[in-house]
Amino acid sequence: MRKFFSINALLFLLVCLTAVACGKKESGEAYSKDKISSIIAKADSLLPNYRFVDIDTVFVYYNLAKDYSDEMLRLQGNYENEVKRHQNSIQAFATNVEKKRQNNGYFSEQSLNQDIQQLGNMQENAQKAIANLQNTILIADQQGRQTVTDSIMAFINDYNMTKGYDAIFLKGATLCSNPALDITAEVIEGLNARYNKMK
Repeated sequence: MRKFFSINALLFLLVCLTAVACGKKESGEAYSKDKISSIIAKADSLLPNYRFVDIDTVFVYYNLAKDYSDEMLRLQGNYENEVKRHQNSIQAFATNVEKKRQNNGYFSEQSLNQDIQQLGNMQENAQKAIANLQNTILIADQQGRQTVTDSIMAFINDYNMTKGYDAIFLKGATLCSNPALDITAEVIEGLNARYNKMK
C-alpha cells in the first residue's frame, strides 16, 4: 500500500514540476524554492502518516519500568535469601540428628523418630514457604508488566491525539522502516516527564 502511495506521490510531483517548469519557461521566470517546497509538501500529504516505537527500548529507559525492574530484583533477592535460610536450617538440623544418632545420643527410638518427623515438617514448611514466595513474585511480575504496558498505551493514545498520526506501529512488527519515522525517544521523554510529575 505504501508503494502505491509512493508511486502516486512521485507521479503527482513529476506532473507538477513539469507543469511549473513548462509554465515558467514560456514566461522566462525561474520557479522558486518555496514553490517546489509547497509541491513536495502536497506530495507528502498523499503518503500515510505512520510512525513506529521500539518498545524494548521504551521498557529499558522508561522510569516506571525501571522501578518495577528494581522491585523485581529486590523480590528475587529476598526469595534467594529465604531459600538459603531454609536450606541452612534444614541442613543444620539434619546434621545434628545424624551426629546425635552416631554418638548414641538418642535414649529411645521414639525420640529419634520425633526428630526425623520434625525434619520432615521443616522440609514441608520450607517447600510451602518457597512456593508462596514464587507465587508472590509471579503475581508481582505480571502486575508490574501490565501496569507498565497500560501506562505506555495510555500515553501513546494521549500523545497521538495531539500528533494525529494515522498509525503508530511497534518496530518489531515491521520488516523494515525509515529511521526518520522512529518516535521512540520522544515517547520515552514524554513518559518519563509524566511519570516524574505523578511520582
